[in-house]
Amino acid sequence: MTSTTGAPRPSRPADPGTLVVMSWSGEAPGGDMPYLLAYTLGDAPAGPEAASAALRDLLEQGGLPVGGDLVDGNARPDLSVSMHIDSGQAVVSMPGFDARCTPPPEWLAAVGARGFAYFVFTTRPWPEAVPGKPIDPEALAAFAGADETLNAAAHIVLPARDPRG
Repeated sequence: MTSTTGAPRPSRPADPGTLVVMSWSGEAPGGDMPYLLAYTLGDAPAGPEAASAALRDLLEQGGLPVGGDLVDGNARPDLSVSMHIDSGQAVVSMPGFDARCTPPPEWLAAVGARGFAYFVFTTRPWPEAVPGKPIDPEALAAFAGADETLNAAAHIVLPARDPRG
């Protein structure tokens, strides 16, 4: 089982609602691949469509193309999004978005081995994946692997940075 963490965002004109980041790892060539998924619950005051639009704006303002090519953070030291590990938590930061999640030990090992996580930041709401509640692995696979999710996402190879800079 995987659980999610998140926090309600303060209301503002382009409010994406509750943003959530979760982690998991999976088999891939070269060993386990650590994944991060960020999404909205779609609970913005103006509704799920407004939440999606707010996230699209956030990503595009950060130079992260939605539905576009993979962004290799190793080749982009000026990347607007960063990740570091702090006391066993993955900390993801970008202007307008900061989140922590507690990944399983195999995820931490995979990040340690690879030096990065594959980050999927989707604008597609997932209202069923409420923070703090277990997520069935089949539900995660169905949502994270759906064309609707992947085509509405920025895809980033996100290096694990030293938290001290």
